[in-house]
Amino acid sequence: MRKKVGVLVSGRGSNLQALLDACADPAFPAEIALVISNIPGVYALERAEKAGVPTLVIPHKGFATREAFDAEMDSALRAAGIEIVCLAGFMRLLSAGFVESWRERMINIHPSLLPSFKGLHTHQRAIEAGVKLHGCTVHLVTPDLDDGPILIQAAVPVLDSDTEDSLAARVLEQEHQAYPAALKLVAEGRVTVKGPRAFIRDDG
Repeated sequence: MRKKVGVLVSGRGSNLQALLDACADPAFPAEIALVISNIPGVYALERAEKAGVPTLVIPHKGFATREAFDAEMDSALRAAGIEIVCLAGFMRLLSAGFVESWRERMINIHPSLLPSFKGLHTHQRAIEAGVKLHGCTVHLVTPDLDDGPILIQAAVPVLDSDTEDSLAARVLEQEHQAYPAALKLVAEGRVTVKGPRAFIRDDG
């Protein structure tokens, strides 16, 4: 049985598209069963609808607390039978209770080689720091921002001529490969977490 995946989005959804494309293969061990956005009208919703995936908009501004908003998302995910949650450009901090309830079943992608450059503006910060390698990280989500056991990382060289946009574009290409690969590992049950580390069983 393919694992049912829920994807949380807030924007244009390029990583959502990479996941949709991967899940379109019947041999892929997961299928996207629901896409939730906290912002109406974003392009990610259109991508999901084109792929025939149910969508739901839950505007966060309609809730008095972060916990109340997260509870509404949680009930929608569970009603859809979701087994794995993917964050794809979801621009909301999640409450500790929500994160704990999906522990080791929620995945995020971050545009840096964690633990370096947590938070925003990662590409510009990487250029300013003079690092020679930059990239992306797919990790299991913990209550701490951009933290949690690392599943996959992909690196690109930082060129002397790079701008924030040119570096971001090269990293994004890697994101679109790394995220589906990480989802596959989780869906196949090949990930074991011990403390802060994720160990990948080789079924090869």
